[in-house]
Amino acid sequence: MKKKNNPYTNLKVEFHILQSFPVTCLNRDDVGAPKTAIVGGVTRARVSSQCWKRQVRLALRDFGIKTGNRTKLISRLIIDACMEKGAKQEEAEKCGHKVEQVFIKKGKDNSEEDAENAASDKTDTLLFLSNGEIEILAEKFKEANFSPEAVITQTKADKQAKEIEKLIGKPKYSADGLDIALFGRMVAQAAKMNVEAASSFAHAISTHKVSNEVEFFTALDDVQEEEPGSAHMGSLEFNSATYYRYVSLDIGQLYETLVDGEFIPQAIESFIKALYVAVPSARQTTQSGASPWEFAKVLVRKGQRLQVPFEKPVAVGKGGGFLETSIEELKNYLAKKEKEAGSLFSKIAEFDFGEDEKLNVDKLIKSVQNAVAVKN
Repeated sequence: MKKKNNPYTNLKVEFHILQSFPVTCLNRDDVGAPKTAIVGGVTRARVSSQCWKRQVRLALRDFGIKTGNRTKLISRLIIDACMEKGAKQEEAEKCGHKVEQVFIKKGKDNSEEDAENAASDKTDTLLFLSNGEIEILAEKFKEANFSPEAVITQTKADKQAKEIEKLIGKPKYSADGLDIALFGRMVAQAAKMNVEAASSFAHAISTHKVSNEVEFFTALDDVQEEEPGSAHMGSLEFNSATYYRYVSLDIGQLYETLVDGEFIPQAIESFIKALYVAVPSARQTTQSGASPWEFAKVLVRKGQRLQVPFEKPVAVGKGGGFLETSIEELKNYLAKKEKEAGSLFSKIAEFDFGEDEKLNVDKLIKSVQNAVAVKN
């Protein structure tokens, strides 16, 4: 159920980010090569949305956010929480396994007994719970003297899921579980536990044509006794690119999922900081892709989301590199679409990061917070 009189309805913060990386393999495909996509008839470098989202979610922890737990092994977390409340090991394990078994999808050829035996190892899907939600379940088990059958009384998994859904209640978050509010949650067996994501991430693509290259390498043996030479040889693929990243943060949806609208400024601050520092973790020890934002146009507006397609690959700029022409294309495209959309563009504020050194990340955050608050 939507909150009445949501003051942020349809209000979004849009990030149009340009970020250049030299020799890297930020996101690998199934054979270890950098991911690519065909856009505008040419091959582009690509980093999947889920790859960058995960890094942003993990980075939130550095800024005071207690992230949720997205895991197949939810029983371990329930066990630990129950033991902290005084349960014995065996009691805690029964409570943890009881919750985990509810969310296992049984195979057609598996018996009930086989499924229950498998429950202690892993579930068939990743369950996403906040620390507060795990605490709620552990407290309910404690009230029932850690007898799981007294808390989850039904025999069928779908009805048991409804019981857990009722125990947890309507999802509400603040610093505990903000990542669930930002990135959403789907629980097929308990629809009321579903959370609509407040953020939307596009796949990052290079603004220009890219060809993957191959690095041939050798390794020498420090203790070799025979004639000198390579002890190991191999190859790795890499590329270099200026990436366009599009991210949208729906403040109206965030307001719906937060416990208190007063937390919105802190949520914006933590999200922007995490978005700024997060870089995919692939091959960081060997290629160290640690480049920050080069340029970002940040819009606070209402209306339809607007992504720049870069359908035509940009050419090398007069001074070399793709950044200059990418910034020009980004600005021109957004300006054109703003004119075409007229009143439907509904722009409230606009900020260009990367051109004026006085606009650092801290001032950008404050500017966005103020722009959002004005329309409160």
